[in-house]
Amino acid sequence: MEITFEAADPPSLAAFWSEFAGDEVELTFVWSDAPKIEKNRVHLDLASSSAEHQADIVARAVKLGAELADIGQTDVPWVVLRDPQGNEFCVLEPRPEYSGAIAAVVVDSPDPLASARATGHPVVRSGDGFASVRPEPGPWLEFVRTDDPEPITNRVRVRWAEPA
Repeated sequence: MEITFEAADPPSLAAFWSEFAGDEVELTFVWSDAPKIEKNRVHLDLASSSAEHQADIVARAVKLGAELADIGQTDVPWVVLRDPQGNEFCVLEPRPEYSGAIAAVVVDSPDPLASARATGHPVVRSGDGFASVRPEPGPWLEFVRTDDPEPITNRVRVRWAEPA
């Protein structure tokens, strides 16, 4: 799986994400002078193994320039942040289904089940407003329902391998 970030300063954003991403996905950082004007359609969810580990990841991210973010979430067990260039990401509470540094790559979609099926990978789980596939190896690819309009820009993009 490959995630591409558009960034005003690709080397500094690459340095930030190298602290968290592990080697499960290929991260690419390309230069762009386009300002961030809306919520990204794609974001990363980082995994944690305990409440203490989750707090440690959040503290490290903030120390490296991330900021806590309010995107309308209410009382949820995960923490939403923005990286130093404004890209949203989450640090999840411990969940047994997630292993590795990146738990999931999350994609907003008006129809999550159709989007998951379109990957060609088997849909592993789905429910009200979400559908997930698990391209092996690597993180989950999760589609979540949104009624947001199509974004003007896609500053973060995902590409996954076809099923074998």
